[in-house]
Amino acid sequence: MIPCQVWVGTSGYSYPEWIKAGFYPPGTRAGQMLTRYAQLFSVTELNHTWYQMPQPELVDRQRLAAPSSFLFATKLTRTMTHEVDEARWPEEVATYRRGIVPLVESRQLVAVLVQLPNRFHRSPTNRTYLARLLDELGDLPVAVEFRNASWLNDRVFAELERRRVTLVTVDGPRLPGLFPSLDAVTHPDLVYARFHGRNTQGWYSGSKNQQFDYDYRQDELAEWVETRLERMARRARRAFVFFNNHVAAQAPRDAEILEGLLRRQGFQVVSPRGGGGRGQRTR
Repeated sequence: MIPCQVWVGTSGYSYPEWIKAGFYPPGTRAGQMLTRYAQLFSVTELNHTWYQMPQPELVDRQRLAAPSSFLFATKLTRTMTHEVDEARWPEEVATYRRGIVPLVESRQLVAVLVQLPNRFHRSPTNRTYLARLLDELGDLPVAVEFRNASWLNDRVFAELERRRVTLVTVDGPRLPGLFPSLDAVTHPDLVYARFHGRNTQGWYSGSKNQQFDYDYRQDELAEWVETRLERMARRARRAFVFFNNHVAAQAPRDAEILEGLLRRQGFQVVSPRGGGGRGQRTR
């Protein structure tokens, strides 16, 4: 048995197309989706916090829609990663911190995901900004996802380790300039992995429905379990895996398959489903 505990979930849960795909029953309203989702998974990423500042009242309602053991990762709002206003961003960090207080106080916050765009390359200006941003986020658990390969640098990893900030490991298209898939661990209590799909043609389409339209084969997931995830799990106490290939409910289907593969490999999977899982699909 691998001692690391693993939570598997999806990047967001409120997708109307998941009703048509059969993940949610017909007639499921948006306000009912998290309760249904939490019957199958024990963690999710909150997408809405990237589009707009989290509001404590809304975050608390989401928290109460799931069991007290359910966990959340929250995306840092885009005005601090993609559309940065030099004069306002420190104030926005403070507003963001207030918005996620319900999750901090209930100890249901996995991490704040700092999702950086591909154009955020490793320049002196960007290095300074990222350092200041991490300073402002302070004692919150933080995971950083780089999209630009210029951040592939041992000094970057050493600094994240010094700050106890998690480097997000990603699975995505093999395209020039994109940050590669790694098994680096920079925080012994938090491995954070995101599966975006491998849609090479759709990645730069500008449409999320094309960019993240991908269904993983079982052998692709098995390779991750047997190599990268196992190596990382032996160096950390907790691991969180999120599927972002949300088109047509591919993400929850692939998450379920991964859970089954992890259990068979000896991982301790935290899930409402307990042992097993129905993930026996092959293609």
